Amino acid sequence: MSGNQMLPTLTKKREVDSIIRDTIDKVLVLRFGRSSDAVCLQLDDLLYKSAREVSKFATIALVDIDSEDVQVYVKYFDITLIPSTVFFFNAQHMKMDSGSADHTKWVGSFHRKQDVIDVIETIFRGAMKGKLIVTCPLPPERIPKFQLLYRDV
Repeated sequence: MSGNQMLPTLTKKREVDSIIRDTIDKVLVLRFGRSSDAVCLQLDDLLYKSAREVSKFATIALVDIDSEDVQVYVKYFDITLIPSTVFFFNAQHMKMDSGSADHTKWVGSFHRKQDVIDVIETIFRGAMKGKLIVTCPLPPERIPKFQLLYRDV
């Protein structure tokens, strides 16, 4: 079963605004991408499979980057590669240092469900301590290498 059936897909700026505003004391995981993309589908499946396990401390939603109405967010987060996943906590943008130049988002998929859970847990724990940036808990070989791939979508 593909993840899209269970994870909400946001296509309007006001939907994104309100989920950012209304997700309190939980990590908000926003996956920017398109459901026709193979890597997005792989990530969505992992996010879907993780959703129940992280439900006490995280909310996961998909943002359709082809929707005209969410382009303000696509530009704001400089989404040039998909999938790109952005994290929030209490409406604060959470950053994660995973060894790349860009700490603002996670680009690509994950190798396995447990990696998704570990990353979300790390962001939650950091946020609860008042941190706005955390260090990625995954070993380098399980972090996608996108430094060479920057290009316009």
